[in-house]
Amino acid sequence: MNPRSDRPRESGVPHSMPLPATGPRNLRGLGVSSGIAIGVAHVVDAGTPQVPEYVLAPEAVAAEVKRFHHAVEKARRQLSKLKSKAGALPDAAAADVATLLEAHQAMLSGSRLIRGVERRIAEDRQNAEAAVQQEIALLAQRFAAMDDAYLAARVDDIREAGRRLIRNLLDRPFQAFSQLAEGSIILAEELSPADTALLDPKRIAGFATVLGGAEGHTAIMARALGLPAVLGAAGLLTGVQTGDIIIVDGRAGRVLLNPTPDVLEEYRQRRALWRAEREQLKTLAAVPAVTRDKHAVTLQANLELPRELDNALEVGAAGIGLLRTEFLYMNRDDLPGEEEQYEILRALVEQMDGHPVTARTLDIGGEKLAGPLRQHFATPANPALGLRAIRLGLKEPKLLETQLAAMLRAAAHGPLRILVPMICSPGELRHVRDMMGIVARRLQRRGEKLPDTLPKLGAMIEIPGAALSADALAQVSDFFAIGTNDLIQYTLAIDRGDEQVAHLYDPLHPAVLRLVQFTVGAAARARIPVSVCGEMAGDPRYTALLLGLGVRDLSMAPGNLPLVKRRVRTLDLEKASRHAETMMAEVDSGRIAALLDDFNDLLG
Repeated sequence: MNPRSDRPRESGVPHSMPLPATGPRNLRGLGVSSGIAIGVAHVVDAGTPQVPEYVLAPEAVAAEVKRFHHAVEKARRQLSKLKSKAGALPDAAAADVATLLEAHQAMLSGSRLIRGVERRIAEDRQNAEAAVQQEIALLAQRFAAMDDAYLAARVDDIREAGRRLIRNLLDRPFQAFSQLAEGSIILAEELSPADTALLDPKRIAGFATVLGGAEGHTAIMARALGLPAVLGAAGLLTGVQTGDIIIVDGRAGRVLLNPTPDVLEEYRQRRALWRAEREQLKTLAAVPAVTRDKHAVTLQANLELPRELDNALEVGAAGIGLLRTEFLYMNRDDLPGEEEQYEILRALVEQMDGHPVTARTLDIGGEKLAGPLRQHFATPANPALGLRAIRLGLKEPKLLETQLAAMLRAAAHGPLRILVPMICSPGELRHVRDMMGIVARRLQRRGEKLPDTLPKLGAMIEIPGAALSADALAQVSDFFAIGTNDLIQYTLAIDRGDEQVAHLYDPLHPAVLRLVQFTVGAAARARIPVSVCGEMAGDPRYTALLLGLGVRDLSMAPGNLPLVKRRVRTLDLEKASRHAETMMAEVDSGRIAALLDDFNDLLG
């Protein structure tokens, strides 16, 4: 856990603070980032943001209509999720919420609203946001003037449907909440990874949302920042107000609204115990990650944001095993240039003081689509399977070449490897290697300082097809990094950011484990390094299994590194290997889980 988040956060919740009149409620969701936060709620206002207005060029009309349709489809998906979550509410409340959401869904299905916006875009050449706003105003005026009281009352529903469409069209992140009181807890319908990146752990104690899954990128960002978080909490925004006292238990997946004094005191004590445990784990920073039978294991840190670097160094990370470069493109309206990227990468490499840094090229797409790129690419119907990661880089080579140039220059200041995400075939990696050579020669002609040997180029194994063809990929790769998050998602056809199917996301599914095993074997046969840098790597539950399968390099969120190191130092690698063989002979994930948990119980 982020050490900076371990300090007291009582400024927002004095022990003597009177409880609000609203009674206590106890909600359950998905605990995605451990820890306990106690603070004052800040309920995110999901009102309509300021809408831009401009005239479209004739040739841009078709793309604008398509962009509008994507926003409508996203709104439908959001409402379907909310309706599903409403089933967890008490019967009366569930019925009321479901009726309201059904009304909103009806407005997004071939309604007068949709047809009116399409006409404004096509005939008046208005941008989609302005078209929605004007059509909503017209419909609201007409409905309010009707004699029928029921129809007149639907004005608020029309406006809310329009606000949702405009928010989806703008897709702008929330502000950084810089004016909130220290120790505030964010409550929202949903937070994107870009929204989460803006949360300052020095000010924000934690957050909870109605939507979201445990393995989505928002959850990963929460763990990286060390913020206790609960996602997928049905009814979270019902009857809660900014200023209410909130407890977020990121380990148990509970959100307590306006707790009683006894419960509040109980959680203060739990938080004190949790902080004491984190302090005790800090003593492991200078201790080597060595098994009981003297096998060394390399434990590195994943970095989402540069500000995590201090945490990585504090916990004794042996390097940066995965630097996600998406932060360079978040929360801005332009694209970062070569010089800006170089300066940031150079600073990170120099601060690592000789420890290796593995920088991943841009993995934009899906839930992580960056602001300055949205204007160039329409959101696909299925972003996880669309134009993202290296597919985007090869389609728009200037994007990739700019990153490669910055990375090559940064590599002159210390050991840096380049990792390519979403690789599917050897041809893609050969193409990137050729581009790297072209960029290097261009930089040399400019007189830029480069390393004597170009950086190692590796493939991220996160597509089942890549894992199954790992032997072929190993012939063109200098190293492998197994990204278990997407590998599980694609193998099991599970949207890891969707709380409705989160229970089906299973790292111990035999198919997933066999893909990991095959990839590790292919790397061993080609004599190239292989690491695991997905969320499995940072969960002590899986440490013995991964090491037993032959992995010797794990990369994780800095806060998880001490927990994994403690587990490494308690196990015997030979026994772990034999136990892994036993588990791999099983065909049922439940049986595999039982065997793994039994082995972990013996370790203590």
